[in-house]
Amino acid sequence: MSRSTDPKCRRNAAGFTLIEVLVALAVVAVSLTAIGALVATNARGTRALDQRLALVETTRAILTGLPDREQIAPGSVSGEYNYHRWQVDTLPFAADFIDPNRPTPWTPEAIVVRVRSPGGQVLRIDTVRLRRGQGTKK
Repeated sequence: MSRSTDPKCRRNAAGFTLIEVLVALAVVAVSLTAIGALVATNARGTRALDQRLALVETTRAILTGLPDREQIAPGSVSGEYNYHRWQVDTLPFAADFIDPNRPTPWTPEAIVVRVRSPGGQVLRIDTVRLRRGQGTKK
């Protein structure tokens, strides 16, 4: 094996050209931009999940704190809990299969819970509670 002592041949094989370096930098810049966009998207998604989880937890806490079925009165109650505004509406339950003139030991009531997060998201839960009918004993 012999080495070439020609300076022209050595200069061509001695490293990267400016164009090659610029292309490599462009590839690295595009890759870093794509990675940065992916990280930002993941951060937004994580933040949205955290806000939704806080909204659901607050709603569950409000539902848990509702008065007993004998103490809850028809109407509307509102307030604020952990920077979340909430409203609970208690309404007569209306359905085709319920005869309001027929006496029953239980009367269904519709409970509507609305909670608004500080960011503006709203969670609404509709449920039914049974209340002892008029004149029935425990």
